Amino acid sequence: MKHIPVLLDAVIDALGDIDGRTIIDATFGAGGYSRAFLMRGARVIAFDRDPNVAADAESLAAEFAGRFEFVPRPFSDIAEMTGTYDAIVFDLGISSMQIDVAARGFSFRGDGPLDMRMSGMGASAADLIRDLSVGELAQILRDYGDVKKSSILARAIKDAAPKTTFELKNLIHNPRDVAPVFQALRIAVNDEMGELTRALTAVPERLVVGGKCVCVTFHSIEDRIVKNTFRDWTTPAGDPRLPTVAPARFAPIHTVTPNATELENNSRARSAHMRGVIKSY
Repeated sequence: MKHIPVLLDAVIDALGDIDGRTIIDATFGAGGYSRAFLMRGARVIAFDRDPNVAADAESLAAEFAGRFEFVPRPFSDIAEMTGTYDAIVFDLGISSMQIDVAARGFSFRGDGPLDMRMSGMGASAADLIRDLSVGELAQILRDYGDVKKSSILARAIKDAAPKTTFELKNLIHNPRDVAPVFQALRIAVNDEMGELTRALTAVPERLVVGGKCVCVTFHSIEDRIVKNTFRDWTTPAGDPRLPTVAPARFAPIHTVTPNATELENNSRARSAHMRGVIKSY
């Protein structure tokens, strides 16, 4: 399946004229966003912890020599960068190229090892199931998948100790719970919400005045993190009844959801939200 960047037009519109600007593409994936930025004259620094994207990154580096740099690390490492940049863009969630490879264990559509690691390092989903208590596993299913009767299902999964995606799928009797269970384990394996929180914490000091942070989210929890963070950034500091209130450091950019045409062409877009802010000072 070809990877189609979600809400790309909305992101480009939010960024405005980027010719000559330096943009951090925090989630390189298949390179759709990076390519669009480069085609419009930007310089791009792209992050991704998935080693399988290296070939696409090398191709862009060759095509846009001198204007593209790839950083094979998680985007929370933005905190370790120095200097300031014109925009930081996050396209969160999982890409079709990860889902479509059964050997990576992200999807229940094909049988493969119960892995789910984006970086290929650390504990796999099977390891997580083995090492967590039933209570801890139930909390993951509840918090990241909104799975009903999570304690009962967690006990069944823990006792069976599945090693493959089909073994896990066959343990889940309610078909409606299959996708949420896989999603919850993937989020936990890759510490996706922790990564996002750490990355956003670093954003304000990495942007120039007038710089923009734009996020495309797909999951209600990550969208809540982005929404609440942006709300904090765009809220004046101090007691509004006093004359010493500090102005908000950021101003909001309008929120965008997919239109009917995008939804028809790309089913992955159905839960997407784009939110953005611009740095005021």
